[in-house]
Amino acid sequence: MIPLLASAGPRWFNIPAHRPFVHDLAQGLFDALSPLGPEALSQAVVLTPTRRGARALADAFIAAAGGRAVLPPQIRPLGDLDEGEPPFEPGDLAIDLPAAIDPLRRRFELIALVKGHEKQLGRDLDASAALELADALGSFLDSLQIEEVSAKGGLADLVSADLAEHWRVSREFLETALTAWPARLRELGVVDVSQRRVALLRALSETWDRRPPVGILIAAGSTGTAPATADLLTVIARAPQGAVILPGLDESLAEKAWAQVGEQHPQGAMKRLLVRAGVTRTEVLLWPASDTLDTAGRWRRRVINEALRPAEATADWLSVIETLRAEGETEEIDPIAEGLKGLSVVTARGEEEAATVAALLLREALEVPGQTAALVAPDQTLARRVAAKLARWGVGADSSAGSALAGCRCGVLAALVAKAADDPLDPVTLLAIAKHPFVRLGLDPEALDRRRAALELHGLRGPRKTTWAALEAQLRRKAADSRIEPGAIEEAQAFAAQLREALAGLQTPYADDAARPAEAARTLAQTMEALAADEHGDTGELWAGHGGEALGRLLSGLMSESDGSPAVSRRGFADLLARLMSGESIRSGGATHPRLRILGAIEARLTRADRLIVAGLEEGVWPQGAALDPFLSRPMRQALGLPPPERRVGLAAHDFAQAACAPEVILLHSERREGAPAVKSRWLWRLETLARGAGVDLPTRPEILDWARSLDAAADYTPAKRPAPRPPVADRPREMAVTRVEALTRDPYAVWARDILRLYPLERPDEAVEARARGTAIHKAFERFAQAHPVEVPSDAAAIFEAMYVTALEEAGMPHEALARESALAREAALWVADLERRRRADGRTIHVELKGELEINAPGGLFKVNARADRIEITPDGYGHILDYKTGKAPSQKVVDTGFSPQLTLTAAILAYGGFPTLGRPMPGDLTYLEVTGRKPAGREEVRAAAGEESEAAARTALDGLGKLVARFDDPAQPYLSRSAPQFVKTHISDYDHLARVFEWSTSGDEEGE
Repeated sequence: MIPLLASAGPRWFNIPAHRPFVHDLAQGLFDALSPLGPEALSQAVVLTPTRRGARALADAFIAAAGGRAVLPPQIRPLGDLDEGEPPFEPGDLAIDLPAAIDPLRRRFELIALVKGHEKQLGRDLDASAALELADALGSFLDSLQIEEVSAKGGLADLVSADLAEHWRVSREFLETALTAWPARLRELGVVDVSQRRVALLRALSETWDRRPPVGILIAAGSTGTAPATADLLTVIARAPQGAVILPGLDESLAEKAWAQVGEQHPQGAMKRLLVRAGVTRTEVLLWPASDTLDTAGRWRRRVINEALRPAEATADWLSVIETLRAEGETEEIDPIAEGLKGLSVVTARGEEEAATVAALLLREALEVPGQTAALVAPDQTLARRVAAKLARWGVGADSSAGSALAGCRCGVLAALVAKAADDPLDPVTLLAIAKHPFVRLGLDPEALDRRRAALELHGLRGPRKTTWAALEAQLRRKAADSRIEPGAIEEAQAFAAQLREALAGLQTPYADDAARPAEAARTLAQTMEALAADEHGDTGELWAGHGGEALGRLLSGLMSESDGSPAVSRRGFADLLARLMSGESIRSGGATHPRLRILGAIEARLTRADRLIVAGLEEGVWPQGAALDPFLSRPMRQALGLPPPERRVGLAAHDFAQAACAPEVILLHSERREGAPAVKSRWLWRLETLARGAGVDLPTRPEILDWARSLDAAADYTPAKRPAPRPPVADRPREMAVTRVEALTRDPYAVWARDILRLYPLERPDEAVEARARGTAIHKAFERFAQAHPVEVPSDAAAIFEAMYVTALEEAGMPHEALARESALAREAALWVADLERRRRADGRTIHVELKGELEINAPGGLFKVNARADRIEITPDGYGHILDYKTGKAPSQKVVDTGFSPQLTLTAAILAYGGFPTLGRPMPGDLTYLEVTGRKPAGREEVRAAAGEESEAAARTALDGLGKLVARFDDPAQPYLSRSAPQFVKTHISDYDHLARVFEWSTSGDEEGE
């Protein structure tokens, strides 16, 4: 027996939190066993909590040997214990257990169980909701199995009279599930993973208790949270050469405080373990390799442990501070200040800045030769952000978070294709599929780029088309447009046909709008392969790499393991797939920097780096909030004997304490998360409170925040001045509609961009059409009503107008889901319009709709033509021409019209007065009226901007004079086309060309002079 394990009775050791756990463990074993020969070390067995801990320990043995070749012990993660695997051979566990159920198959079987009892639960569950409840049920079953709690007979008394009715429903469902689930497992010939693992741990404990291993057996780093694990550790500690090595037991905590340690305390798990094993703290020895002079580390550990002492003992903080300082007097140091050396706090504004700070700190560590650095964060999203930011320096860190399958290229394509089954004409989805790097559709790259660009420009931009036929009809209509490049429409039509054919198979499994998940997954895979195939049928990188392999396994599991799952709708399958992929992480592997790591909180328990960035220190992140249990309330969990949610907080606190005791630690937190204010983690609050009580400020790193904020900041920013193009007079427009005159008055730059450069704005894919469709429809309805009933207003005018309006809305592309609301508005509007028509036609006036007129004026640059398309002109028997313009929004105000910034009606009146509408002669200008038609209350309103007679004549004359002056000004070669020449109307006038004019830049710079 080696001296290290020579003590009689159970052997429990401790490696303090400030010591590097795996390095001390490896060094202690190496020093004890290397004198016994090269094989002594390899015959030892070391059990670690996780695989990463096992790998870290193997590396530590190389370091302990000084880089020489060494045969390490047999290192095995306890979490992956399985029957018949080394190092437990040739020992026979004398247990016959069925195989463990596949995790994906288990989820689908639980979905079927939940879905089959949805009436009992009182809910109609889609696939995603059923999966959510199935996962919650699985967690409940796992808790029973891990804690070895038998709920049979214990559920009946769970619900007291003062609890809500839904808890009774939950209890009844759980009673059903606890009978149905074991029966289903027996039918399948399998057992739950947790149940099997607990059984194996129990069998191993019993075997080693009866026949203790004679070799060296070490269990290191485990806190024994599960009863079976705790009992196995107790057996290992009693073995002839066995030992248990605890991570970070606080032997300096006062007995009074130790007695108050509860579930949320970092020492809570180890206290429960020692109590269960019948061991006191004084019986736990210090691991020999950790017995070194490490003053700074010792004081750091004391400060952290005292800051996290039980809440009931925080009243003693002042005496604790006095005690610590009294202890430090012998070393002539301030122990609190000494303990805070190497520790700093950085407060970022938000998650993005926090990720930048963490990446900079990791990158900074590489400037020191040999220095290692690690980020510890329970937030996988933050971890992935940091990994992405490190890529800007060409540095890759070994990240335990990996990448999300849903974010991999193959996962993105799978989600898009699943979504296309539910909404095949969604232009955003179609464009995303067409532009996906894996999609080739049998085309060479040049033809693929050409065809999808043509389809995007001419088919998928603008309002959504509800059917493939509607899309094809639009392309046929555009074929006659001479402005479109020859062959572009044919390319678009061909690509649309290819997409339609490739996606058509997605509808095959959905008989009666429901499909088995296995069939839906098979069709999804086939469709993805059809999309990805090149001209030779090769699918390229679709199933390659870690992401492709993971997606292939997931879809294969769906096909083979989901036969018991209920049918899903198209939308239900898309949601189900998204939820399944969101839970899958991909370890990308590849080249990573040997000195950088990104770790989760549990994985960081045994590993250590020279610099540790502890991030995510916000309440709800670290520690995480207690998960909502849809089946059990807190009293119900307590009645069953299940651990309270606070136990997880205690384990997280232990992980934080371990990390915070590293030699150099940066504690990083954000003031805001997801746009909302965030609260500092309770542990950071406690540490700051203790430091303030001692009159010490926690060190900060302000320079790192400056680096982070300046990293992407613009240098030597010189804002653009207001653009002022001066095209030649010959290129300036000589004809303009009255609506474009308004643009020339308000924003000449927009006229330059559109009418001179011919830059036309592109419509957005799936552009909202409600406002535009409403305006188009009201014009059409008025036009058709006037054409159908030019003189007399029928008695059922309201019903006729309503039908015309709704038909016009459909023709304008109003979505079907919006028509119900619009129909109600149309009914109100039609009643108002019918009354309007009767009133306005009472004097026998004639109605003229959608007439075109034009007028030429002399200008320095030659004749200038202004034209108008009047919504409605009414000629009265007394010779007046009343001009009306329909608005479904807000009409221009009187002030805007009077100042000439909205000359549409006044210029139309001038064209009318000078005979610009040949069929109407030269009537005198009448009322200039905007008709606001909304359908709300009031359903409409007549807004007169100038009344018949002298007022209208003066307004028309003024508008025409103003147009002459405006044209003359722009016939001057020196006159620029300024952006936003009427800034007082910036809130009411937004141009399609503001981004091109860089309005925000020059308008906020204080220098608005054009050049």
